[in-house]
Amino acid sequence: MTAAPMRRRTPLPGISSRAWEHPADRGALVALRKLKGFDTVLKAVVGLVNERAVRLAFLGTAVRVDERQFPDLHYALLDVASVLDATGEGSGLGTELPEMFVVADPTINAFTIGIKKPFIVLTSGLVALLDSDERRFVVAHELGHALSGHALYQTLLMRLISLSGVLNAVPVGGLAIRGIIAALNEWSRKSELSADRAALLATQDPAIALRVHMQTASGGHLADLDPTSFQAQGQEYLGAGGLRDSVLKMLLVENASHPFAVVRAAELRRWIETGEYARFVGGGYPRRIDDAEASMSSAAKDAAASYTEAFGNATDTIGGLVHDVAGYAGTAKVWLDEQLRKRRGPL
Repeated sequence: MTAAPMRRRTPLPGISSRAWEHPADRGALVALRKLKGFDTVLKAVVGLVNERAVRLAFLGTAVRVDERQFPDLHYALLDVASVLDATGEGSGLGTELPEMFVVADPTINAFTIGIKKPFIVLTSGLVALLDSDERRFVVAHELGHALSGHALYQTLLMRLISLSGVLNAVPVGGLAIRGIIAALNEWSRKSELSADRAALLATQDPAIALRVHMQTASGGHLADLDPTSFQAQGQEYLGAGGLRDSVLKMLLVENASHPFAVVRAAELRRWIETGEYARFVGGGYPRRIDDAEASMSSAAKDAAASYTEAFGNATDTIGGLVHDVAGYAGTAKVWLDEQLRKRRGPL
């Protein structure tokens, strides 16, 4: 049987990460940076993270991907990096692509961490679950994180979560840390939507993107799923409004760093339907060379509009809260006081 030829993808030279970054991703970062004490926590945690030690830990316990070890993943990274011009001038990665490791872990996960030199980690559970095209989408997703500079905040989030038990023993400090972790989780969920867009631009096949989300949602029972029904399920979740559903959604995702798989599929489909994906693949994408001149006020308006729509429709209460924290409708103190009141409960 003759193998099917690899599908050719349109290269996107000089593409800016602005092409795939969800406006709420940028908006959540704005909110995060406005949180009282965030700069202090960021500097302290970054100082505690020995990046060399973290890399050595993976070097000693995981398998580094190259042309001889997991070669399919190695060439997938080269492929998607070529489409996104990942080592081109102004990419932020320099001339070297991120290292990639496969770690023995049955859970289905992938992440990009690091402060100065980010690297990609895939779990063995994810590698075993997905086929070659689906793994390429995930690799492109993680490369999108690296190109957008997300690795720093992902590293911060992971470190804070690991320290949260100790920090919670300090009443005031624990409250502040919980607020920052909540805001980081909100940003992380939005950054996943950005990285999904990057992966779609790199792989240029919406059907593969949908398959990845169907696989992760079902644990590998792709043959038992229907794409139309799966997408309708996501739309039903997004369309569930009202105060009660908003509170329930807030509680469901409060401590989650990733959106639900059905939601990610629906959000990516929504982006495709705006026409931006087709326009960018056709060459009408923002260029890195123009990044310095990009309008910050325009980006802020886009972020505000995204949160206003989400909050106005009562479909993203956490986003609305962080939107308030950013100063659009309130202050960090209001949000933190409310969290304290909730945690105290009735006297």
